[in-house]
Amino acid sequence: MSPFILSQILAAIAICFDLASCQFKERRRIIACLIVSCLLITAHFALLQHWTATGVAGLTAVRFIASYRTTSKKAMAAFIAASLLVAAFTFHGPLSVLSCLGSIFGTIGSFCADDKRLRQLLMAASSLWLVHNILAGTPVATLMEALFLTSNLLGYYRYYGRGKDDTGLPPPAGPLRQ
Repeated sequence: MSPFILSQILAAIAICFDLASCQFKERRRIIACLIVSCLLITAHFALLQHWTATGVAGLTAVRFIASYRTTSKKAMAAFIAASLLVAAFTFHGPLSVLSCLGSIFGTIGSFCADDKRLRQLLMAASSLWLVHNILAGTPVATLMEALFLTSNLLGYYRYYGRGKDDTGLPPPAGPLRQ
């Protein structure tokens, strides 16, 4: 089996974890699915020899492990600095810039305490990765980001759309009586 085909299979498996992550409300469940997805995507990009993407995807898996336990802004700053270092040492043009920016938005999101802001920033990060994957010529990873973005939008709408509050419940249907 060629490295390209194997990379696409790994990305396809990662899709399952990405889609599942967006349908959870609990922040820790979202992050647990994303840890597995990132590990698979790290191997995917390594097989394609996209080294900045490999480095930041691996760093992202470690970041999600850390953010599972903490929302520390110091930890967030350390991971942003690490993303910049990976991109600087592996720089290879626009793909490096896109993967680094995607990593930074994802880092800020993953250290947010609430799932609403986490979702918003992950949508921004996913948009950058979508462009990256199109330019990198990886069809399954492109599909993965498109599906992740769509699933995240649906999850966001389910929990926060049409006037819902942070509990995910619609507002009361009429005047409150006392």
